[in-house]
Amino acid sequence: MSTFEVFETAQGGRIKAWVKGVPVEDAAREQLENVAGLPFVHSHLAVMPDVHFGRGATVGSVIPTKGAIIPAAVGVDIGCGMMAVETTLRAEHLPDSLAKLRSEIERKVPAGVGRNGEFGTTPDSVISRWRNSDLEPRLDRIRDKHKRVPNHKVGAQLGTLGSGNHFVEVCLDERGFVWVMLHSGSRGTGNQIGQYFIEMARKALEKRVLGYHVPDQDLAFFVEGEPIFEDYIEAVGWAQDYARANREAMMERTLQAMREHLPKFKLGAHAVNCHHNYVEKEHHFGADVWVTRKGAVRAGEGELGIIPGSMGAKSFIVRGKGNRDSFCSCSHGAGRAMSRTKAKATFTLKDHREATEGVECRKDQGVIDETPMAYKDIDAVIAAQSDLIEVVHTLKQVVCVKG
Repeated sequence: MSTFEVFETAQGGRIKAWVKGVPVEDAAREQLENVAGLPFVHSHLAVMPDVHFGRGATVGSVIPTKGAIIPAAVGVDIGCGMMAVETTLRAEHLPDSLAKLRSEIERKVPAGVGRNGEFGTTPDSVISRWRNSDLEPRLDRIRDKHKRVPNHKVGAQLGTLGSGNHFVEVCLDERGFVWVMLHSGSRGTGNQIGQYFIEMARKALEKRVLGYHVPDQDLAFFVEGEPIFEDYIEAVGWAQDYARANREAMMERTLQAMREHLPKFKLGAHAVNCHHNYVEKEHHFGADVWVTRKGAVRAGEGELGIIPGSMGAKSFIVRGKGNRDSFCSCSHGAGRAMSRTKAKATFTLKDHREATEGVECRKDQGVIDETPMAYKDIDAVIAAQSDLIEVVHTLKQVVCVKG
């Protein structure tokens, strides 16, 4: 049985929303109606249960478009996503205190705004993969056309975490096996690519003699066939590939830290690396369309994905059911229940420490905005999308390194 609700907007758009049992703020509903009413949206807008207010378009939405792309809907953390690997370690193999392991992960995976890494802490396999990749020459080609796109020390930032809700976690699954799970994207260069092309989309909108109005300037778009459209596709593709490589590099650094502090282990059967802020061309409802997943994961039939909770809550390895109505998608996490500002004003350090009891993590004022209570109930979010995914493994973190 389908669990989505269908809404028709005043502008003639259509929305299918998997939000039963989870709150959706009024500002997010207004954004959803704005996007669904755009004339180039194909069939309908799909809304995931972790939906919340974002820039231009809501986080937790799947936007299929014909002949156009909205850069602000893709966002500035292009290619942001998750990676998780299973290991042969078990709970009984972990030491009583995980403080040293957390410190070593923090040393090997630099975190924070603008932080760079050092190749000296990077495994040889990561360095070799970077030097043999085409990421640097591809970026050079983009910069030849668009001088304002920086390179942001892309080599030095490979394998670094960033800030905000990015994290590295060591988790236990329901059987007692140890997993490593992490969340990050394309770092500074991806951010600058996003900012630059959002600005270019606004300028392109002003120059077009189409008489077309968008309800929000952050819904400015590129039209397929324009040279700037092809340039954006090239740049966003680079950022998505870099984000995936960045997660792989962070994972190798984290596993290196674990091998130095834990008993010998091998990797298990499951490994997942998936974007949740990205755009790609797919075929849906009889047409080839550009699918923008802004805070959503592809969940084609049999495809594995990751739906994390907050830093004190459960996370899930899931298998997609290939639901056509959702454009084969599912949620990318729990979704914020309140803004960062409101969370900082609402919760105390005592609240945060109680919510993260049993987790080796930061318990200071700097992460109050990431405290579990600032997010939606992950169990309700999972329940609302039962026709999109099935749960394969349930994870609970024992170490959380926050950006």
